[in-house]
Amino acid sequence: KDLSEPMDGESVEWMKQTGEKNRIILTGSLMIHEGEQCFNRLIWMQPDGQMGFYDKRHLFSYARENEAFQAGECKLVASVKGWKIRPVICYDLRFPVWCRQQPNEPYDVLLVVANWPESRIVAWKTLLQARAIENQCYVVAVNRVGEDGNQISYHGASCVINPEGKFLYLGENKEDVYNITLRRDELKQVRDTFPFLKDGDDFTIF
Repeated sequence: KDLSEPMDGESVEWMKQTGEKNRIILTGSLMIHEGEQCFNRLIWMQPDGQMGFYDKRHLFSYARENEAFQAGECKLVASVKGWKIRPVICYDLRFPVWCRQQPNEPYDVLLVVANWPESRIVAWKTLLQARAIENQCYVVAVNRVGEDGNQISYHGASCVINPEGKFLYLGENKEDVYNITLRRDELKQVRDTFPFLKDGDDFTIF
C-alpha cells in the first residue's frame, strides 16, 4: 500500500494533464488504493479529462499478488471513433474465457499491458496470437524491458497482431515507439469470410 496512490493522486493527474495537452488517449496500469483495498488498475484517460478504469481480474498468486491486491470484477470496453477496445492486464492473458468475445460485449481490439518476464516470452507471443485468432480481433500488446530489483529480465516483445494471428509489428528488447494503422476493412473481411463466432457458446461469468 505504501507504493500505491489514490485516484486523485499524482500519476492520474499527470495522465489527465498530458492527455488534455496533447489531445490523446492515455492508458496504463497503476497501483491504486481505495480505503484499505489496493487494485492493479488500468486507467483509460480521454483527452477531455473523462476517464474509465479496469481492475485486473486475475491476480498472479505465484508471486503473491493476491495477498496485496483486490481482484476486479468488471470488464471495460472503450469506444474510440467506432472501434471497441477491451483492455486487460498481464496475467489476464492466460484466461481465454475472460477475454472471450460475447454477443452482448463485442470488441475489435484486445489491449494488453504487461510485466511479462523473458523466461516466459514464448508463452507471451503464443497466447497473444491465440487471443487474436479465437476472438477475430486485433491485439495490441505492450510489455516492459530491462531488469527489475529481483534480477528478473524482461524482453519486451511488444506487438500488434491482426485477426488472423499474424504479427504486424514485433518489438525488440528495447524501448520503442511505433505507429501503425489498424484497418476496419481487414477486420470485417476476416469476420465475414469465416464467421465462426456465431457458433460459439453463450455463458455468464459469476
